[in-house]
Amino acid sequence: MYTFEGRIRYSETDSEGKLTMASLINYFQDCSTFQSEDLGLGVACLKEMHLVWVLSAWQIVVERYPALCERVVTGTQPYGLKGFLGYRNFFMKDEKGEYVAKANSLWSLLDTETGRPSSVPQNMIEGYRLGEKLEMDYAPRKIVLPPGGDLREPVVVKAHHLDTNHHVNNQQFIDIAMDYLPEGFPVRQVRAEYRKQAFLGDVLVPRVAGEGTAVCVSLEDSEGTPYVVAEFTRPER
Repeated sequence: MYTFEGRIRYSETDSEGKLTMASLINYFQDCSTFQSEDLGLGVACLKEMHLVWVLSAWQIVVERYPALCERVVTGTQPYGLKGFLGYRNFFMKDEKGEYVAKANSLWSLLDTETGRPSSVPQNMIEGYRLGEKLEMDYAPRKIVLPPGGDLREPVVVKAHHLDTNHHVNNQQFIDIAMDYLPEGFPVRQVRAEYRKQAFLGDVLVPRVAGEGTAVCVSLEDSEGTPYVVAEFTRPER
């Protein structure tokens, strides 16, 4: 288990002074990045090996959103490496040691020269110490978009949406999708299925479907093929 301590910053909060979903995802993403860098398996290593980890799916369950200045511990645990796939849990705990959020994720290792999947090399198998899966209610990876849906104003991918892999970062996709939720929609769970990469200048066409407790947002290309499908669920009343 790899962890790091943090404190909720003003820049990470919303208008109510609570941690945003985008910031929570960044804590998780930073945590796995810190672990990889500390193990010598980070960005430089991947670049030298012509490899890249691409997120295929998220499931994030939030118990509550920490408030400004709260001290938190963020952790991650890889629990499976199979072929070109990597399975990884995340969590955030408060000062009392109670979970405020848990997450499951699936990653694909790609060869940057061919764009095709690549088996996890031995140095990564040896470096990442696999642990037990986090206890949580695991949802299916595949997300079925409800039929129909409303098309919204397209979004053009800008430079600030990109990460070191020069594609739209997974957190940026979620942030864009959340702009199309109903006003005041409290997010209890996010499921996201990433289907293809988006690059500078690509146009994302949002399709919004569902109502009540669950809303799906599909960010698609001009032909209706999704880059990502995200499902947002509110707490049951």
